[in-house]
Amino acid sequence: MLFRMSWLRASAAAGAVGLVMVTAPAHAGVFDDNEARQAILDLRAKTDAQSGQIAAAQRTILDQSNQLATLQQQVATLRGQNEDLANQVTTLQKAQKDYYADLNSRLQKLEPQQATVDGMQGTVQPGESDAFNAALQQFKNGDFKNATAAFRDFVQKYPQSPYQPTAQYWLGNCLYAQRDYKASTSVLQGVVNNYPTHPRAPEALLAIAQNQLEQGQKPAARKTLQQIVAQYGNTEAAQTAQNKLTQIH
Repeated sequence: MLFRMSWLRASAAAGAVGLVMVTAPAHAGVFDDNEARQAILDLRAKTDAQSGQIAAAQRTILDQSNQLATLQQQVATLRGQNEDLANQVTTLQKAQKDYYADLNSRLQKLEPQQATVDGMQGTVQPGESDAFNAALQQFKNGDFKNATAAFRDFVQKYPQSPYQPTAQYWLGNCLYAQRDYKASTSVLQGVVNNYPTHPRAPEALLAIAQNQLEQGQKPAARKTLQQIVAQYGNTEAAQTAQNKLTQIH
């Protein structure tokens, strides 16, 4: 009886051990599945978090790209404005330069200027050149009467002008054109007497000789032409005078 009970106890104990050995792996398998599920959930959470971070980063990059594009547009606008301002400055500088050049030109016209007329240098007063040129233009236009008045006015108004010998020479020619030979000769003789070294002097003598010929004064004309050849031998007037001498009989 005692033996039987000991055997039963041993058998029960062995069964219990076997039960433990059979059931232990089942618990381990359930635990592993839970861990896997949790790992998957953790991985998903990390993936979702990373996706959120990536999306946030992409939004940030997009915002920065938009800001960069805006800044580039602003820079382009400012560059265009700078170019406009630079053009305006250049235009203003040119306008200022032109203004001062014009002002300087106007001021110079109001001041005496040094000038060379027919090889003679002198001081030209404001308006002097314009007055001379206006008178000469009237002569060229054939308006001898008004040209005579203009040259006479010039001679009286600008007695120290370097234009004086030339103005008197053309005054003599104006009078000749109007057949006032006597007055013409008187004016031209003044050029010869007062400005003997002036380039117009031999030309004035030629004009005097022509006046004399127009009046039939051949001996006087011959004498005047000989004077030109003697005093101004190296000039074109002397060559012309020599040719005229051969034509006077």
